[in-house]
Amino acid sequence: MTSTGHAAADSQQGPTEGQDRDHRTARATVPLTMGVEEEYLLVDPVSRAVAPEAEKVLAEAVGELGDQITPEITRYQIEARSAPHTSLAELGEQVRSTRTALARVAARQGLRIVSSGTPVFGQAAPTPLSPGARYARSAERFGALDDEQSACACHVHIGVPGLSEALRVSNHLRPWIPALIALTANSPYWAGQDTGHASWRTTTWGRWPVAGPPPYFESAGHFEDLVGGFLATGVLMDRGGLYWDIRPSHHLPTLEFRMADATTTADETVLLAGLVRAMVATALRAVEAGEPAPRPASELLRAACWRAARVGLAGEGIDVRTGRLAPGTAMIGRLLAWVGPALLEHGDTELVHALWTRVETAGTGADRQRAAYRHRAELADVVDHLITATAPLPGERR
Repeated sequence: MTSTGHAAADSQQGPTEGQDRDHRTARATVPLTMGVEEEYLLVDPVSRAVAPEAEKVLAEAVGELGDQITPEITRYQIEARSAPHTSLAELGEQVRSTRTALARVAARQGLRIVSSGTPVFGQAAPTPLSPGARYARSAERFGALDDEQSACACHVHIGVPGLSEALRVSNHLRPWIPALIALTANSPYWAGQDTGHASWRTTTWGRWPVAGPPPYFESAGHFEDLVGGFLATGVLMDRGGLYWDIRPSHHLPTLEFRMADATTTADETVLLAGLVRAMVATALRAVEAGEPAPRPASELLRAACWRAARVGLAGEGIDVRTGRLAPGTAMIGRLLAWVGPALLEHGDTELVHALWTRVETAGTGADRQRAAYRHRAELADVVDHLITATAPLPGERR
């Protein structure tokens, strides 16, 4: 996903009727690119507490993984970035190999990596931030909000080069944000307690000034006016602080999906990426056909996101079409039906449906964390489950 300017893409002259027809044909045959960013926590496998040792692990891991790995805002975290892929299977191979390599390096340091939306326990306050001027400025401006930045997410980037087109796609996909929150819920514990939520990370993240479901954007100008106002008033330090669940990337020609908790297994990351790519492809078709985007009330959409974070797929979520409750699994079924043609077009139908069946059968990451706890009522068992499910080393059982 090489970077190109959104503004330049938006300023191009519109296509003629014949060019537009050729563009739609090309869209049907050229798969959309996708890439993921996964955030991991470092834990001590003896105490099971998070360990502020990111610098030490990164120093060794960079020799093997290069710029695939980067620091995050806290010293508990490491981020891994995939290359852009058009093959969902190849994306999965890279995610698995990166997790395994990073787990080996961490193990040599006496640590392990876990992929969970929040630390199970052991976080200090104030949180130890990674070195760097930007992180220091963030702490000065946002105070205790940074104490919750040890929450981890899985971000999916889909190649959509023009800002105007990306915003129109965002408009079409806003109603599906609660379904994706429910599907990827994987943060029931925080500071040694069950929060009563399937995705506590979603709830804490909503405290940031520009977070949660994005607005309905009337135009690229509307977007730029909003962002300009946020920057001018100090609500944002820079465009990297746009924490909407869907946003145009500020440094890549992509549309970025940020609502998912860090997923426990690589398979769940693959499922998310395959679904999101199919959603973007389906929305692009709707945009090209001139179909109006649905506009659920922002209050209803926000409530639906909270409800999804509260119950995950284990209960009923709010269907923003009707404002009524509906089983979470049924909404995923409706989403799969809506994106069915795009999954088929990309060759992803069999894999995505197989991975969804596993989640539907075994439960979300949050369900499985709680199942690990119920075995002996020990939080240590939750951390052990996350260690082996994230990236098992030779001899370990999932």
